[in-house]
Amino acid sequence: MFTTEVNPWRKHLKDFARQNRNQPTEAENVLWQALRNSKLGVRFRRQHAIDGYIVDFFCTRAFLIIELDGEIHLASDQAEYDTGRTFTLTELGYRELRFTNQ
Repeated sequence: MFTTEVNPWRKHLKDFARQNRNQPTEAENVLWQALRNSKLGVRFRRQHAIDGYIVDFFCTRAFLIIELDGEIHLASDQAEYDTGRTFTLTELGYRELRFTNQ
């Protein structure tokens, strides 16, 4: 009999994504209202895990990621992390749009 072990890191990401969906920023709420229910003709997911990262919004058809960055992203260590993350996701074929959440 075969069994599948659940990767604890994947479970952590899913739990964190769920928590983020339940506590969105005001900007995330506004954008989600514009994107949800295929209002733009394509389906978006919010707080979606991709290759070990959680992205704010993701369009599966267009391989498009939309990020709304708060003040924490201005810190040099976070900016460096974001640059590496963007590089990784771009190498995987995703396109990323970043906006401030102001």
